[in-house]
Amino acid sequence: MKVFVTGGAGYIGSHTLVALLAAGHEVCVYDNYDNSSPVALARVRQLTNRDLVAIEADIRDDDALTRAITDFAPDAVVHFAGLKAVGESNEIPLRYYQTNVTGTMNLLTAMDAAGCRRIVFSSSATVYGEAQYLPFDEDHPIAPTNPYGRTKAMAEGVIRDWASATPDASAVLLRYFNPVGAHESGRIGEDPQDIPNNLMPFVAQVAVGRRAKLSIFGDDYDTRDGTGERDYIHVVDLAAAHLAAIDYSARATGCEAINVGTGQGITVKELVAAYERACGQPIAAEIAPRRPGDVASSYAATAKAERLLGWRAALDVDDMCETSWRWQSDNAEGYGAA
Repeated sequence: MKVFVTGGAGYIGSHTLVALLAAGHEVCVYDNYDNSSPVALARVRQLTNRDLVAIEADIRDDDALTRAITDFAPDAVVHFAGLKAVGESNEIPLRYYQTNVTGTMNLLTAMDAAGCRRIVFSSSATVYGEAQYLPFDEDHPIAPTNPYGRTKAMAEGVIRDWASATPDASAVLLRYFNPVGAHESGRIGEDPQDIPNNLMPFVAQVAVGRRAKLSIFGDDYDTRDGTGERDYIHVVDLAAAHLAAIDYSARATGCEAINVGTGQGITVKELVAAYERACGQPIAAEIAPRRPGDVASSYAATAKAERLLGWRAALDVDDMCETSWRWQSDNAEGYGAA
C-alpha cells in the first residue's frame, strides 16, 4: 500500500514510519521540519533498511501539497502535520488555526484531486476539555479550553463533514492521550526544540543534565500521592495503532473517533520513580504551585480501539522510561548533535 504521511519526521510520525516500512508499505513523507529533523528520516531508513520519498514543504502551501499527493497517488494518508503546544497556542492562535485547520482543509482538497479517500488523523484528548466524567470515552462532550484543542476539534469537524459528503470516504480520528518513550534502538525519540512542554521529555533532560530540576506542579490533588495523574502511552504502541487504523479504513466507510491510551493513570511521582529506576540516579525535583487549568486525573476509555481496531497497548511505564532514557542518554542534544 502507498501511504502519504504529513509531518512524518516528527516524534510520533517517525515511529509510525518505522512501523509502516516494516510492514512493507511504500511511504512518502511531507514535512517542513518546523519542529522535527531530516536526521530522523535518515535514521528511519537505517532502522528499516528501506527507502522512502521525502518532500520538504509546508502543509499551508496548497499548490505544493496537491502536486505532492497527485504525483505519489497514495492509497491512504496519515496526517500528523500540525502545531501542538497548548501554551504557545494562546500566544499565536492565528498560526495554529492556519496550520492545523487550514492545513487540514488543504490536505483534504489535495486528496480529492488525487482521488484518495482514506485518512488517519492525529487528534488529541485535549478536545474533551474538562472531564465531566472519567474515564474519557469517545462520547464525552467536546469542549476544548485552549486554541490548540479548539483547532484539533475544528479539524476533526472538517474531516467528519468531508467524509460525510465524500462517497466511499473513510476517516479515523485518533485521539491521543500522552505519548512517551522511544524506539527500542535509541535511534529515534522525542526531541523538543525548546523547553519541553510535556513531563517525560523534561524529566529526561533533567536526568541527562540539560535541565537543573523538575517542577512538580501541585501535590495536593485527589490522587494516590497528591500529584496529577495522566494516561501515558508508549509511542511504539501508538505507532501500531496507526497501522491498525489504516487497515480499518480499508474495510469501513464514514468517520470514527477513537481514543488511544492505556486506560490507566500514572501520577507524576510514579513516573519520576520509574525514570529513576531506568536511569539509575535520582531526579532533582521540587514541588511548585498548581498551574491554572490542570486537572487531577485524565485517562482514556479504550474499549472502542480494541473493538474496532483490534488494538490495545502492550508496553508499560518501565518500558516507556527505559526506552526514553536510552534515546536521551545516547542523544543528549537530540538530533541537533547529528
